[in-house]
Amino acid sequence: MQTRRKFIRHTSKAALGLGLFGMYACGNTTTTESTEEDQSSTETKKPMEAFFKVSLAQWSLHRALQSGEMDNLDFAAAARNDYDIGAIEYVNQFFKDKAKDAAYLAEMNKRAADNGVKNLLIMIDSEGGLAETDDAQRKKAVENHYKWVEAAKTLGCHSIRVNAYSSNPDIGEAGKAAIDGLGSLATFAKDFDINVIVENHGGFSSDGKWLSGIMARINIPNCGTLPDFGNFCVRNENGKCADEYDRYMGVTELMPFAKAVSAKSHDFDANGNETNTDYLKMMQIVKAAGYNGYVGIEYEGSVLSEKEGIMATKALLDRVGEELKG
Repeated sequence: MQTRRKFIRHTSKAALGLGLFGMYACGNTTTTESTEEDQSSTETKKPMEAFFKVSLAQWSLHRALQSGEMDNLDFAAAARNDYDIGAIEYVNQFFKDKAKDAAYLAEMNKRAADNGVKNLLIMIDSEGGLAETDDAQRKKAVENHYKWVEAAKTLGCHSIRVNAYSSNPDIGEAGKAAIDGLGSLATFAKDFDINVIVENHGGFSSDGKWLSGIMARINIPNCGTLPDFGNFCVRNENGKCADEYDRYMGVTELMPFAKAVSAKSHDFDANGNETNTDYLKMMQIVKAAGYNGYVGIEYEGSVLSEKEGIMATKALLDRVGEELKG
């Protein structure tokens, strides 16, 4: 199965020396909106809506995009017409040479507007690890992301998703580098009103304690996380996960800093439940954190077709949303 996950191999996990980093601190980035109720009103109340909204991550259609069956410019229309979803999350590899192409970005905006679709974020890969301990390598990675910050601004997105990769097996040294790299990029992105959000995406970043510790030391408001329900493999060996972090604990640790959430799915049982993740339990964690933004469908399975997998994930989120109303 094809995957955009690029797991970093490490031989061990050590405790992060948080006391070494003391420079930054970041608070909860989400709030729950409340409305006043006029108890004397006799008007019929509107049905209560789910606490979150659903978006579609472009990676859910990566096979269609990679094969040429679908073009990046058609993604917005597909989200609306095929799935009735009005918000989307792009992946930069599907328009990797277009970050500075004004005409192309304008066409992406037009396609989204024509279909009543909101551009939310761009997931950035293959631009370097922001936790690399080599200063020159890390600086280059930071600068490689500048064009995507600018592209995200042009597209009306609120964030770019980045990777806190490091080739250094020392968890403490990687942590110090991550604070510098993410802090530098977030400082640049602040002038564009763009958030820099880190996904648990393999290696140290899939250690919820490590990544939340990094976030707690970055005092730039536009720096946060994108908790993914399924990306908690800290160490991969021979194509299999050799060290997996508890996904429920990890999401709990990352949610205080979340500016987006990724609902990863692979397979479903006869009752429509995801076989790897208890969605009700996971969404209870999301709700308890006070999050009320978008939850992005990211189907990555191979048993169902991409369309079937997206629809199954959407149906599951809809059902869970109904259960968690109130």
